[in-house]
Amino acid sequence: MSWAVVFGLLAALLLLLLLTRRRTRRPGEPPLDLGSIPWLGYALEFGKDAASFLTRMKEKHGDIFTVLVGGRYVTVLLDPHSYDMVVWEPRTRLDFHAYAVFLMERIFDVQLPHYSPSDEKSKMKPTLLHKELQALTEAMYTNLHTVLLGDTMEAGSGWHEMGLLEFSYSFLLRAGYLTLYGVEAPPHTQESQAQDRVHSADVFHTFRQLDLLLPKLARGSLSVGDKNQVCRVKGHLWKLLSPARLATRAHRSKWLESYLLHLEEMGVSEEMQARALVLQLWATQGNMGPAAFWVLLFLLRTPEALAAVRGELEPMLLQAEQPISQMTALPQKVLDSMPVLDSVLSESLRLTAAPFITREVVVDMALPMADGREFTLRCGDRLLLFPFLSPQKDPEIYTDPEVFKYNRFLNPDGSEKKDFYKDGKRLKNYSMPWGAGHNQCLGRGYAISSIKQFVFLVLARFDLELISPDVEMPLFDLSRYGLGLMQPEHDVPVRYRIRP
Repeated sequence: MSWAVVFGLLAALLLLLLLTRRRTRRPGEPPLDLGSIPWLGYALEFGKDAASFLTRMKEKHGDIFTVLVGGRYVTVLLDPHSYDMVVWEPRTRLDFHAYAVFLMERIFDVQLPHYSPSDEKSKMKPTLLHKELQALTEAMYTNLHTVLLGDTMEAGSGWHEMGLLEFSYSFLLRAGYLTLYGVEAPPHTQESQAQDRVHSADVFHTFRQLDLLLPKLARGSLSVGDKNQVCRVKGHLWKLLSPARLATRAHRSKWLESYLLHLEEMGVSEEMQARALVLQLWATQGNMGPAAFWVLLFLLRTPEALAAVRGELEPMLLQAEQPISQMTALPQKVLDSMPVLDSVLSESLRLTAAPFITREVVVDMALPMADGREFTLRCGDRLLLFPFLSPQKDPEIYTDPEVFKYNRFLNPDGSEKKDFYKDGKRLKNYSMPWGAGHNQCLGRGYAISSIKQFVFLVLARFDLELISPDVEMPLFDLSRYGLGLMQPEHDVPVRYRIRP
């Protein structure tokens, strides 16, 4: 080893030590754990398996602690009774905006002038509620018919094989894309529907290539080859979702029209608008397919649950004014009358939704806990909630928390169960797949209705089977902790056909 290399390593080590500035715990602060590696701290363990790492830290330090992760001090709060103290704090004290902007720029190359997530939400919220939500629900049903039934009939009669994740993700994202971003211009014919299927398939397959690299993008760990692929994939998506191209599409949603107007009012260029629309494609569609995958997999592996859901759907089909094959929409009252499917979805989300809820600490502040304790947070640190561990996997709240129980969210009379307890006190936040507080997901109503419509259509119109009936539940892709719905480490083969 040459002296130059030795001096270079020593200089790097010295810089690392200076950057770390090993801080000490002050009175009133949460337990502090710096790990053994200067500056990096626990970055490697956190990135490898965040859930296992945070479980170990909770066992060591309790339900609040601060760890060093890649030069950042992150305070982790795992007491669900105290979550409201965080999610409703004003952004003058705990701010989500800075981290959101960081992820927008790092993952999607989006830079918006004077960007304010709260302003954006206030403008977009009306497009996802009430009559606009009903319009989205009806369009989604139509577009699910176009891609799900159209693709299958085009492929011919008989059984077809596919991975269940690809089946769920592709059909839901494609239908969701057509619902929000528009369809081929009229007239509405078999030819235009075929063009919609081809175009939406191109969007999905391109998007899926980017989606598979999102964890590396978020962590800044792309290889040279990955970077080249990301550039190519993003470039194609920007062309597919360019405002000029979308301008030719029909039946564009009120959501899209309002969002484009919002971008134009901010003075955003068309090139940057295309990038923002790719970001929104992920934000609106990136979790529905994986959510539907887990719902269908739990049902296929749990005959009692599948029978209970079918038992709920069959009377609805018998009472319907027209056969399922002729339905052009699924009435909202039908969607709202599926307590068993609602419980299945809630239980599936409890087991598989793993977003990080983060806030930047803007000022030195006191954080009051629900049990009366109080801790001091330092300006410049990051605060992290991880509901996947608590409440969702907490054995004190849920008996056998790792086990799928389809009726866990049902009372004996069939109504929705909302009473769950920890430390003898009723929980307000007993499951948090959609986030909470100021940053709760605006599109949760649209997402829930879309997933339920998809499951309804699959169970009502298709025979769907596991190719290997005794297949094990796939492990999680651990790199996706923090991004929303977990995805499986590998797909699960199924076969399906339209019912004769």
